[in-house]
Amino acid sequence: MEEPHIGASFAGRCDACGATGVSIMKVSLGRDFFGRAYDRLSPNADLSPKWYCDRCSVEKNLQRDFRDIKGEFAKLGKGETSALDQADQLQRASLRLKEIAALIAVPALTQALLKADEVSALARSLETRRAAPTT
Repeated sequence: MEEPHIGASFAGRCDACGATGVSIMKVSLGRDFFGRAYDRLSPNADLSPKWYCDRCSVEKNLQRDFRDIKGEFAKLGKGETSALDQADQLQRASLRLKEIAALIAVPALTQALLKADEVSALARSLETRRAAPTT
């Protein structure tokens, strides 16, 4: 698996929590939850770069996974082809949402980017989907 590219780290202001004088970084290259490559450095994809402190960069990665899973689940709802059509991917996504919910429940995480109720709602929807008989 490709390692993500992490932009230069320097002291500045975190775009998520607003902390100042902290080490900030930007994860810009890598793979999404479903293994698809992404590049946040290309001018078309990243017109206003954001920089994050250590704690918020962890949450940003969780947010990216949440967003990927939510997008694929929306495709299912529309009857479109989705990575979640595969039972193993659906189970993997369900487990990841449980991990995300557990991680954002930790007081040390700022929760500047993710809302616990949204993560829980999507996790319940995926579990319902997983439990439904296939036709």
